[in-house]
Amino acid sequence: MIRSRQDYLDYLEADRRSLDVADTLFQRLFNDRWQYQRLLRKVEFLKNCRKNKALRLYAEWRFRKLGRLLGYSIPPNVFGPGLAIPHRGTIVVNSYARIGANCRIHVCTNIGTNLGTLDEAPVIGNNVYIGPGAKLYGKIVLGDNMVIGANAVVNRSFPEGNCTIAGAPAKVISDRTSAGGLVRGHQQTVETAEA
Repeated sequence: MIRSRQDYLDYLEADRRSLDVADTLFQRLFNDRWQYQRLLRKVEFLKNCRKNKALRLYAEWRFRKLGRLLGYSIPPNVFGPGLAIPHRGTIVVNSYARIGANCRIHVCTNIGTNLGTLDEAPVIGNNVYIGPGAKLYGKIVLGDNMVIGANAVVNRSFPEGNCTIAGAPAKVISDRTSAGGLVRGHQQTVETAEA
């Protein structure tokens, strides 16, 4: 969670490296995915650290508007540093979900709760690759260094991590980790937030 201006700058740099974009004026103006991630971090910073309500409301309005255009429904303070969203398309994340550092999340992904519960969302570790179409729901824990395969339906915990899961319902299919599928923007170990 961003708690200071330095955290804000560190998160931005980690996200930029994970997404593998240059920090140029061209990218800032024309790469809408990078604009979205920058706005996400700005909203988190303003929400957690600043008292300027007018600036925060304006940033939130821009963030929601661009999110609708891209198909993203991602609340603030869910992802750790090193987030990478490589494509446009539907991504829905519950506000109670907690995802660690260096997450690469693809289109048509849903991270949510079971029917009838609002606050029992997944807790996901560091260095996780989430393939297109994955559905993760319920009060589950996923460990570090995991690959979640395309169209996987994950409704139970895999706290040990260090594996590839896929299928409906998901099961371990390989001991291959996310090491080859991620550009790690954040190098330090970050504990997954519980709150």
